Amino acid sequence: MNINRIIAILLIISIISCKKSSDNDIPSYITIGNFTLDGNSTHNITDAWVYIDDNLQGVYEIPANFPVLAQGSHKLRVKAGIKDNGIAGNRIPYPFYSSYIIDEQTFNPETTISITPVVSYLENATLDDKAEDFDGNGLNLETDSATFSIDDEMPLDGNYGVITLADSILLTELTTKEFSDLPQAGAPVYLELDYKCNTQFLVGVYINFPQSSILQKDLLWVRPKDEWNKIYINLTSTISEGVGADSFKIFIGMQRDFTMESNTIHLDNLRIVY
Repeated sequence: MNINRIIAILLIISIISCKKSSDNDIPSYITIGNFTLDGNSTHNITDAWVYIDDNLQGVYEIPANFPVLAQGSHKLRVKAGIKDNGIAGNRIPYPFYSSYIIDEQTFNPETTISITPVVSYLENATLDDKAEDFDGNGLNLETDSATFSIDDEMPLDGNYGVITLADSILLTELTTKEFSDLPQAGAPVYLELDYKCNTQFLVGVYINFPQSSILQKDLLWVRPKDEWNKIYINLTSTISEGVGADSFKIFIGMQRDFTMESNTIHLDNLRIVY
């Protein structure tokens, strides 16, 4: 075999190799719009955690459009991400929402896959029977009649609760009923609620121990919001630290801010999930 033929063969191999490499480097794209939470009117899913063949591809704030180098048929999984405690720097896949899964998704170079993930609460998630949406008879909350009312003038989802501080009333608080069966040992426990307010408010837990001993744990100051917003408040460590407790109560407290004529919090869809 002469030298010219050898060079020609090497050139052909090089061209084929470059073509294959080039094809593998051409991405396809995924576009993800908003999530739908099956059977529920409100959520605050902010991120898509995307897995290809159960390997994390990336975390994307929605709506999102991003490239992937996968080609051919692969398993595509999308988890619903939230801001833990409403903090932008604490983004996690919410442990109680199911994944959106396509078992065989075909990826082709330079093509775009558009999906609108539909998720639901996991079958083994417990949505407490003391949840409060203010639409039924009676309340599953302990409130102060001087500062609490129910309204429907600016609804998110039917009726909602209103806490108001005005004049010389300095502070107020509402609490949930007692929970005696919340899991511990690091099992996730969350408070979900929709709110809007013109002042900050405090969320915390009363830990009820035997012999009427009560420990108050202040967890999170929630900042004012002009529009309705859902927040997922992580109670996990506080509940797990209450070893030996008989029960727990969640509280929402507010203090008077005299720079405003009155202070208000609108609340809806309060729910403990574990």
